[in-house]
Amino acid sequence: MECISVFDMLKIGVGPSSSHTLGPWRAAERWIADLKAENNFNKVEKITVDLYGSLSLTGKGHATDYAVLLGLSGADPERIPVDTIEVIIAAITNTNVLHFNNEIALPFNPKTDIIFNRKFLPFHPNGMRFTALIDGQETEAYYYSIGGGFVVQEERENSKANKITFYCTFPYPAENGTQLLNFCKQLQLPISGVVLENEKSLREEAEIDFELKRIWSTMLECMYVGCHTEGNLPGGLNVRRRAFDMHQKLSNGVPYNSPETWLESIRKTEVKFRQILKWVSCFALAVNEVNASLGRVVTAPTNGSAGVIPAVLMYYMVIENHQADFKDIKKFLLVAGEIGSIFKKGATISAAMGGCQAEIGVSSAMAAGALCELMGGTPDQVLIAAEIAMEHHLGLTCDPIAGLVQIPCIERNSMGAIKAINAAELALETDPKNVKVPLDKVVKTMWETAQDMNSKYKETSEGGLAVSVNLTDC
Repeated sequence: MECISVFDMLKIGVGPSSSHTLGPWRAAERWIADLKAENNFNKVEKITVDLYGSLSLTGKGHATDYAVLLGLSGADPERIPVDTIEVIIAAITNTNVLHFNNEIALPFNPKTDIIFNRKFLPFHPNGMRFTALIDGQETEAYYYSIGGGFVVQEERENSKANKITFYCTFPYPAENGTQLLNFCKQLQLPISGVVLENEKSLREEAEIDFELKRIWSTMLECMYVGCHTEGNLPGGLNVRRRAFDMHQKLSNGVPYNSPETWLESIRKTEVKFRQILKWVSCFALAVNEVNASLGRVVTAPTNGSAGVIPAVLMYYMVIENHQADFKDIKKFLLVAGEIGSIFKKGATISAAMGGCQAEIGVSSAMAAGALCELMGGTPDQVLIAAEIAMEHHLGLTCDPIAGLVQIPCIERNSMGAIKAINAAELALETDPKNVKVPLDKVVKTMWETAQDMNSKYKETSEGGLAVSVNLTDC
């Protein structure tokens, strides 16, 4: 059984895409590590990179070329100062020299040494090949970015969803919702409690808390930056940032000087229904505007859907429960991560495999289930909330205009967040005995829908809004 940690589902990285930016970045790091393990790294004379399928078709808009260059340069996506990204890229472009893992200066022309191939490799739509010239001979390695920043290398026969399965050390491993509920009943624990027991088999609880705090801090900082940054997004569509304007109108004038005091100031604002909708939308838009600008976000479960979970958690903290603290944040993130892992095991979180239902749909389900537990929902009701949220995203296509994670991607995060809150409320009013569609059925249906979906609606920018609207219209 696949063993997926909360920290696999919620990764800190740089936007705009987990599969097209973070994945290739991590693949470059993996390749360097493999070369070193084979004692070949110091022998490399030249390198080239081939991008295939969806990575090629939307790679420019998703900054895949930037990600490859940064990964090959040895930069860490979790900690690189984002304001240095353009500087590093400009240095490589202007000199045609790449400092391989920041150790070896190699000739590298991004225009010719990163090759965009429209053809798809058979294993996964997001394929890439790294080639090194060593002692006059070429050696190559293939990697696949399968969504959410996950990277695999080799195809395995009978691989249902193109993912790697490895030995699971969790004491309570759940492949689906039914198994998860059985553990909840057996241990008399909420879902967050079962997930915590699994995480404790990998690391000390103090480390778990430290990493969860780091994730929440990144989410909060991202919302803060997005709400306080004005102007247009990069990329050529001339999309104006909306979170700044919305925040200006919603703010109540209470002074603040940090993300934490900002949170407290929002708690003192009006809480009429329209204002709540606007605040939730504002939080979600803020995150994904930062994401679209190569800012730092948390994959949840992807970069393209990074705004849903922080927006819903922020809703709980500033609207629903003013006494909410880290205990609530911890429960929320544990539950969200577990629900995301169920979708990854049973279906996909890659838009190149399943369309946007695999991103916004999954993130909305994650947020709905997590909110439901914080609102007092039983484990059964938590999974009902996740099912409701996904059920109403089934078939959602991925058709980014100009290959940019902007239109319709940013708005979809606000819609996914609102749906998550509604799904949680519906689940809280639902008797599990009356449920007709269990979570496991909707996961199965989502995977079948993904397989049936035409490839032009799977993050290729070859259908839908991506061809109905173009740069000249903007």
